Amino acid sequence: MQQALDFATETEVLAEIVSTLSDQQLQQVTQFRDWTIEDVVGHLHLWNQGALISLTQPENFPSFFEPVAQLMMQGGSLKDYEREVYRDCRGQDLVGQWIEVARDTAAAFQQADPSQRVAWAGPSMSARSSISARQMETWAHGHEVFDCLGVVRVEGDRLRNIVVLGINTFGWTFQVRSQEPPGILPSVNLSAPSGELWCYGDSETDLIAGEALEFAQVVTQTRHWRDTQLTVEGGVARQWMDHAQCFFGPPTEPPEQGTRYLQRA
Repeated sequence: MQQALDFATETEVLAEIVSTLSDQQLQQVTQFRDWTIEDVVGHLHLWNQGALISLTQPENFPSFFEPVAQLMMQGGSLKDYEREVYRDCRGQDLVGQWIEVARDTAAAFQQADPSQRVAWAGPSMSARSSISARQMETWAHGHEVFDCLGVVRVEGDRLRNIVVLGINTFGWTFQVRSQEPPGILPSVNLSAPSGELWCYGDSETDLIAGEALEFAQVVTQTRHWRDTQLTVEGGVARQWMDHAQCFFGPPTEPPEQGTRYLQRA
């Protein structure tokens, strides 16, 4: 499954830089909700474990997710929960475990039937969607790390998996806010890292155009769209970009304009 290979690549790109940091450097605070780089690693590690369990040990997924579900119902902090889970595994020890489990997860999904249904926090999803979501999370939370360290990540056309998630969740962006989409999917014309043109939608009134990288940044809420060079024309396109959310969970608003950016090293 190509998406599993893309997840593996995304993990290795982030691991290459994170594995060079000292335990002290892993405590640097990112621009995302005061998470440290170590918090990012712990978050990715926990949910990679969840994806692996859902695929290979589905009978154990309810016990994995139950504490998290209770936490969410009580309005608890996911960051604090994950810190508690890994209180005895910190720094580069945690980084090593994250890399090992991520590789195991990629290998398991490479052998899976792409259409196999797997459990998750919300409705079940296909194995292909599950591992695409793991790539998306790794890429999106990786932004916090690269931004914090002032390093420009080298992108590839594996980015298309994240773009497709963004396109497929056009309706979800409104549904999660108890709204009906105000119209059909805008036309979306994006330049891939390779220079290829990726086109979606056929609206005659609404258009989003620009770099696939910046579109992916917006739908994953790692940038406000007005901090990008995207062309956004039409009311439906603007409403979508104002609230775009390609991930499951309660409605979450994008970062304020000017608050997420590549810091100077």
